[in-house]
Amino acid sequence: MLRELRIRSLGVIDDVAVELGPGLNVVTGETGAGKTLVVHSLGLLFGARADAGLVRSGAAQASVEGVIEGDTDHPAFARAREAGGDVEDELLLARTVTAAGRSRAVAGGRTVPAGVLAELAEDLVVVHGQADQWRLRSAEEQRALLDAFGGPGLAAALASYQQAYAGWRAAEQECARLVDLTQARNADLHALRAGVERIEAVDPQPGEDAALRAEDERLGHAEGLRTAALAASAALVGDDGAGAADAVGLLAAARGLLGPQLGHDPQLAMLAARLDDLAALASDLGADLSGYASGIDLDGDRLAEVQNRRARLREVTRDFGGDVEATLAWLAEASGRLHAIDTAADDLAAARAEEDQARTLAAAAAAALSAEREAAASVLGEAVTSELAHLAMGAALVTVDVSARADTGGLLRPGDSDPVRVTRNGADEIEFRFRSGPGLPERPIVKSASGGELSRVMLAIEVALGERIATIPTYVFDEVDAGVGGAAALDVGARLARLARSAQVIVVTHLPQVAAFADRHLVVMKDTDGPVTASGIRTLTDGDDREGELGRMMAGTDSPTARSHAAELRARATSITRDR
Repeated sequence: MLRELRIRSLGVIDDVAVELGPGLNVVTGETGAGKTLVVHSLGLLFGARADAGLVRSGAAQASVEGVIEGDTDHPAFARAREAGGDVEDELLLARTVTAAGRSRAVAGGRTVPAGVLAELAEDLVVVHGQADQWRLRSAEEQRALLDAFGGPGLAAALASYQQAYAGWRAAEQECARLVDLTQARNADLHALRAGVERIEAVDPQPGEDAALRAEDERLGHAEGLRTAALAASAALVGDDGAGAADAVGLLAAARGLLGPQLGHDPQLAMLAARLDDLAALASDLGADLSGYASGIDLDGDRLAEVQNRRARLREVTRDFGGDVEATLAWLAEASGRLHAIDTAADDLAAARAEEDQARTLAAAAAAALSAEREAAASVLGEAVTSELAHLAMGAALVTVDVSARADTGGLLRPGDSDPVRVTRNGADEIEFRFRSGPGLPERPIVKSASGGELSRVMLAIEVALGERIATIPTYVFDEVDAGVGGAAALDVGARLARLARSAQVIVVTHLPQVAAFADRHLVVMKDTDGPVTASGIRTLTDGDDREGELGRMMAGTDSPTARSHAAELRARATSITRDR
């Protein structure tokens, strides 16, 4: 439920805070005072397109804040938490629009895209204005209205169908995959087999190309490597035949020169120990270099073998990825694809049988869903038509047409010879049709009903839905009573009060017969005393305030006679509400 609403610098409204309550909240006021701006503020709060033209003249920005009370498990509260908002037993929403047209949305204290507010609105509020009956103008929303009216039975049929539909689509996709494989048999099979055979003939091993590259480099420079290692070894440990000084001998001589003086200074003894270490290292390194030189392979046959192997690897990897790893990956993928192609024909027969079975199940579920919808459509049409009789539209007729989709291709219904197009929501086209009087043709409601008629049809639908299931916590109606007067207006007020038994209802009206039913009466007042016209909103208390406003609405003035009539009207509304 929307508990509080604060509006700043929106049109003629300067700064007002409104407390709303459960039941029927009625907004009245003189023409031009800004009643409809209350509806605009709610639209803005719940994600409508920002319009800089709504910003009050001279103001930098307009803002709307709302406090929603509800169950913490409510879907809108859960969605706000997903968006990062801080939500407990109430949800704070806010929207600002600057004079330059920039917009900012807030949910639960966290800045969010305006689209998040629109998502929240789907579970929180329905706004009905004469030019914005989106729940009737959208074919998908008409389906959703019928499905909601159908209750648990229709919901179960829809869930069963959607499960069967998903199974059928999965089976269909598997068949398509296998068909692609079988069709690829002639085009791809030869190329795949030839590639696999080429790679398997060479039999590359992981890391082999890098190992062969290193071996090729070593064998190709074997003589130079051996000569360099022997020369370095001789420089370190000497060559018996050369007689030249070597590093080990020089280190030994240096050590001998230090020997007689070691007892005189510990620091010199430490330096002598380091000379010993160097001599040992040089000796070991000289031996290792000699051993390395002895191990150098000067085998020309092995070099030719390595170079030939590298050439074969280059030849095959060039065509399959550029290196051994990529070639082996291609081999694994191609081998798997060959296996899939080889078995596709056998698998396809089994997959088609599964698809046929899944199609039959989905078709049966679609037919059951259509039957549930047809039954619900008949009852909904009668209920809405009955409600319209109480809304000054006694000659009007509303029917809900359930028909198969006109476009072909998709799913066969049992017993049908022509294919019927299906979607995740079934095989049905749902259309609300309207006739304003006897002898007139029924036409799609969005093409035949006026704005005021659409508002009252929507009110009738919401009342009918309210009898079956609590769908939305808050309903907003702007001028739903347009073109209605006299006793018929009392019926409109009674219907709004009836809907308010199961939901919060906010109504902008100019009719005292509707305002008389209010549980909370709000008046928009225009002040023209200052330099700029400004409007405020006041909550009326029971008694004189209520009767004074109703009297003004009836007679254009607050007089004892008007108040007397207003008191009589309130008593009449109370009696109607009590009797119903």
